[in-house]
Amino acid sequence: MSSLTTIGFDADDTLWQNEQFFRLTERRFAELLADYAEPGHLVERLLAAERKNLAAYGFGIKGFTLSMIETAIEVTEGRAPASVIQAILETGREMLSHPVETLPHVRETLEALAGDYRLVMITKGDLFDQERKLAASGLGELFDAVEIVSDKKPDTYSRIFSRHGDGPERAMMVGNSLKSDVLPALDAGGWGVFVPHELTWVLEHAEEPANHPRFRKIAHLGELAEQVAAVD
Repeated sequence: MSSLTTIGFDADDTLWQNEQFFRLTERRFAELLADYAEPGHLVERLLAAERKNLAAYGFGIKGFTLSMIETAIEVTEGRAPASVIQAILETGREMLSHPVETLPHVRETLEALAGDYRLVMITKGDLFDQERKLAASGLGELFDAVEIVSDKKPDTYSRIFSRHGDGPERAMMVGNSLKSDVLPALDAGGWGVFVPHELTWVLEHAEEPANHPRFRKIAHLGELAEQVAAVD
């Protein structure tokens, strides 16, 4: 039997664009509150609110929108106009309906691997939003399973790769986040393939485990099949 039987794929900024919409919304947020704080300060305050609220709201656009509202109230000392709060809510709704733009080499890579390996999409974030993006991407039929989780930890990968495969030791996780996609998959005993994206949320940054025997890094998904073949 093949040594590798299951391949997991992150979704946001691995299969399709995502972070760019957050950056655009941050700029719009800074414009809305330009009379109250400098853009750099606003972004710092917003990041602090996001970090604090992760445990309560989780990952995704809805939590981001609530953190923007909280930050707006704080920096204006409770004087944020209703029109500003309404505009923030509108930006959140716009994010939840943005078009899905798949990244280069995604479809052909999935098609090349499907059938020979069990493909599992493993993503965190808002359930409805991730389901919407998967449907709009047209990639759903290429996956054997889809897992939308609240966070990604070693036991998350152990559970998922045992449920949909032959355990983490015979699985590979592919994604753009070292912190969420690669490091916990390695800790679970699997392979971790890092596919850097030009935009990565600061809370997803981590050091590359360059000396780990199961760590791989590729420039884009078009290079994945070669790595998979080398592992097998």
